Amino acid sequence: MCDVLVALPGATQGLTLFAKNSDRPPQENQLLEWFEPRHEKRTKATYVELSGHPTLTQRCLMSRPEWSWGAEHGVNESGVVIGNATIYTTLDPRNFPDALTGMDLVRLGLERSTHAEQALELMVELITTYGQGGSGHAPSTRSRPYWNSFLIADASSGWVLETSGSEYAVREVTDTWAISNRTTIPEFDGRRHPLQPVETLVDPRLRASRLLLDHRPVTCEGLKAHLASHGQSVEGWNVCMHVDGVEQTTASMIVEIDQHGRSRVWATQGSPCQSAYELLTF
Repeated sequence: MCDVLVALPGATQGLTLFAKNSDRPPQENQLLEWFEPRHEKRTKATYVELSGHPTLTQRCLMSRPEWSWGAEHGVNESGVVIGNATIYTTLDPRNFPDALTGMDLVRLGLERSTHAEQALELMVELITTYGQGGSGHAPSTRSRPYWNSFLIADASSGWVLETSGSEYAVREVTDTWAISNRTTIPEFDGRRHPLQPVETLVDPRLRASRLLLDHRPVTCEGLKAHLASHGQSVEGWNVCMHVDGVEQTTASMIVEIDQHGRSRVWATQGSPCQSAYELLTF
């Protein structure tokens, strides 16, 4: 699961604000790590190896499940921020071979891009070249492949990328946007799986995120309160998620990016209703 929000400078006090709750299996350990720049000619992602021209990566702060090469969310030294969310479509992901996971695409976009549109173009190229596939949960527990939606932003721009296998849709963010565990780009919504219970488990969270973004100016403190909030849905399927034995918010991040691309990050490796955010800066 996951809820991700972005507000560009016109909706805030002149900054880009990004926020994400990462909802994962409760027993899974998630790591918050700095990744220093390095030269790479070959990259071993979670399931597949990528090759090509030598690449100098960006310095990044990312949060990832300890079994995964890829990341749930993060920000790089250029002020590019990316987060993903699980979505399901009429295309069954269980029929696809191991390839790039959504978390792999988050990390690749962060490590190899200096602005949001470059990250978008790179991620689309990788999806069409290598495809998506493989479990988004630790293979030692259970195989659970899924498709992904992404929010990508920098100091002045933002993009929504929604995928179904190698097919995708893109929408530019001009003000604010929120994603959750369903398609949000109208022309892509016809691909949503008709049996997914979005009305009860997803839409209440998405509506709450959109209501928050409609209240101007969007602030960091408002995002903190939203990410720690409950009561949107049933049986714990809330923005701050607590579904016993199934899903829980295990990491949370808020990123503030100024007009020069400098970032301040508030992160917690645990439910934001129970854990204090740590402030980190580039």
